[in-house]
Amino acid sequence: MHTSEAAEQLRGWFSGRLPEAWFTGPPDVVLDREEVSVVGRLPEPPAAAEASEAERAGVLAGHIQRFREDTRERRIAIAREAEQRYGYKVSWGVECGGEREMFTTLSVPVMTRLRQPERRVLDTLVDAGVARSRSDALAWCVRLVGKNTDEWLSELRTALQYVERARAAGPRA
Repeated sequence: MHTSEAAEQLRGWFSGRLPEAWFTGPPDVVLDREEVSVVGRLPEPPAAAEASEAERAGVLAGHIQRFREDTRERRIAIAREAEQRYGYKVSWGVECGGEREMFTTLSVPVMTRLRQPERRVLDTLVDAGVARSRSDALAWCVRLVGKNTDEWLSELRTALQYVERARAAGPRA
């Protein structure tokens, strides 16, 4: 099964499997080679509408924490089902009032070879206290690139879906 097909199947499975009362719509389901992230939208609590900025932040944090605690056992059970069925680890998160919080995520080692100029960039980030280690520095760089090139990366992912479909429709080797 190709990545885009697997992502569609997972999206459908989670949409059908999750309790309808949890989220305001279908969850965002994102798949990579090791992990599937499921992020649902929570309704903004009424108390947040009239609150000051600081109080609103506290209301949202409390609302998210309550959801996390109240759904923990069911989320774990659903994640286990998905892991057995599809072979991916499951990470959970929510969006509420413009805030996004991931409850669980995998930290997967990625091997890379860097030349001295790239290593110096990482070491500068570590020396400046921006990151604790080269690994943290590299993750920081990836987040920065992702944040600043979101639209381009989105277009690239869409193009890759067309490539996967074309490969699937082509002759088998």
